[in-house]
Amino acid sequence: MNWGSWQNFLAMGGYGLYVWGSYAVTLIVLVAEIVALITRRRGVIEHLAKYYAARRRNHETEA
Repeated sequence: MNWGSWQNFLAMGGYGLYVWGSYAVTLIVLVAEIVALITRRRGVIEHLAKYYAARRRNHETEA
């Protein structure tokens, strides 16, 4: 495709708002998913650390 100028490229033949809006929504969703995964991973690691620390303390008191 040949748009001739950046303005024509950004306008995308009148569908620019839809095209660039779709890209923006997709980017936002991908970033949100990555942030959610990182947050969830940290939470699981903290939960497991607390679990194993409590288990270790419980095991030491039984011995």
